[in-house]
Amino acid sequence: MSYFDFTSFEVSFHHYIKYVLGKKIEYATKFDLMNAVSSAVGKYLMDIRFETNQRYKENDPKRLYYLSMEFLVGRLLSNNLLNLGIYDHCAVFLRKQGIDLETLVDEERHPSLGNGGLGRLAACFLDSMASLNMPGFGYGINYDYGLFKQVIVNGYQKEKPDYWPNHSSPWLVRRSGIKTMIPIYGRIEDTKDMDGEYNPMWTDWKLLIGRSHDILITGYGGRTVNRLRLFSAWASEDFDMQIFNDGDYFRAVGKKIKSESISKILYPSDSKEVGKELRLVQEYFLVACSVRDIIRIYQEGNTSFEHLHEKVAIQLNDTHPALTVAELMRVLVDENGLEWEKAWNITTQTLGYTNHTLLPEALETWPVAIVERVVPRHLQIIYEINRRFINSVKEKFGENSAPLISKMSIIQEDGEKQLRMANLAIIGCHSVNGVAKVHSELVKTKLVPEFHSFYPGKFNNKTNGVTPRRWIVGCNPGLTRLICDAIGDRWIIDLERIRELEDFVNDQAFLDQFIKIKRDNKKRLAKNN
Repeated sequence: MSYFDFTSFEVSFHHYIKYVLGKKIEYATKFDLMNAVSSAVGKYLMDIRFETNQRYKENDPKRLYYLSMEFLVGRLLSNNLLNLGIYDHCAVFLRKQGIDLETLVDEERHPSLGNGGLGRLAACFLDSMASLNMPGFGYGINYDYGLFKQVIVNGYQKEKPDYWPNHSSPWLVRRSGIKTMIPIYGRIEDTKDMDGEYNPMWTDWKLLIGRSHDILITGYGGRTVNRLRLFSAWASEDFDMQIFNDGDYFRAVGKKIKSESISKILYPSDSKEVGKELRLVQEYFLVACSVRDIIRIYQEGNTSFEHLHEKVAIQLNDTHPALTVAELMRVLVDENGLEWEKAWNITTQTLGYTNHTLLPEALETWPVAIVERVVPRHLQIIYEINRRFINSVKEKFGENSAPLISKMSIIQEDGEKQLRMANLAIIGCHSVNGVAKVHSELVKTKLVPEFHSFYPGKFNNKTNGVTPRRWIVGCNPGLTRLICDAIGDRWIIDLERIRELEDFVNDQAFLDQFIKIKRDNKKRLAKNN
């Protein structure tokens, strides 16, 4: 189904240039024109998003939420045009205006939301879920600087921050009515409830505000548009007016600057204590904002948490969001009064964990002292999770449990006490997967064989893949046309069908055309460089 309409597209395109940029089209730069096209395409995405939301509301399906510190989504204009099936229509319209679409595509800055395979995997999952018409959504941080820009100086690589214009990006939709209040720091006050039971109170906490922004994720075919929700950190107050009036202007805005640094840059250096704390605060900020938002959406149609795991699945992309285990428990137990066992059952059935590394020394750990300072209530909950888990290990392995406990405990006792975030994720999730068959086997046999022995049914594999929409259709239109002419276009959403090309292995006409496409691509590459 094509949503493209020349008239409405032209109106949106010229409206942006004239009324948003305040320019005549003859004075618009290529960057201006790229934003104008993106803005016009964004209107199509929003219309489909409303239709998608209505479909989800009517069918009330289980929803998947993918938590990741990175989302390497790449350039969005060309991908959205291809998935909507209007790339050629748009190119024709722009050609009539004397504008080359490919030139505009090259103007777009990559959203700086990741820098490697972790983020690309997350982005591919969102693309795939939308293409399969599944209610799958992402949660991340709206970094100002999330990638580095490489420059060569005197033959040597230098790295510079790569800023992307997230405050003016045509793809970023600010959700002005959605603000998430996040408690942080403070202390635990030991109290008892009316029945004399232990009732810890988290007091003297500071408050962060998470402001929501969405990037719309379109599926191939244009039927479904989901969203990637990104959070920007804001201080709870603009600044202390009394301090400002006393003349200490820098201290007045100091707290605001410190709070908003949380979403400034991906992976701040952890070589110093302050950097370690900021990275932990980032991870907690992502987790707390995401869980709050997920619960808010769930409660729009549900009054009880008993069925949360039947309507919600939360996938943790590596250990960075592992604090979700403690945060979900805190929300269920502290804020909603669920008994521990019931809350734990819901939590473990709701959460899943994707492992990305086989190096034990690369698995994320956090000093207990820093965790206690940043999220004291979460540390309490983690200790209780660990106590109960160790008891279950003792029950299962008896006298042989001591060496296992030293490896499986969430708390690493040697030297400075550390929290092992991978152990927390494995214990707190019902499913643990690697990202390739051999990798998943090594997770079970080499990385955490003790956990595999304890939870034999918990481990599985989900092979990391790429989307053919971007890596073939978008990158190589000539090859795409050749394949479609030979076997049709179903392979674009079902890559297993690419095997049908085996029927053409001895087809000389096909092979000649294939070689010509490769040669033409190489000529184009050489010409452009």
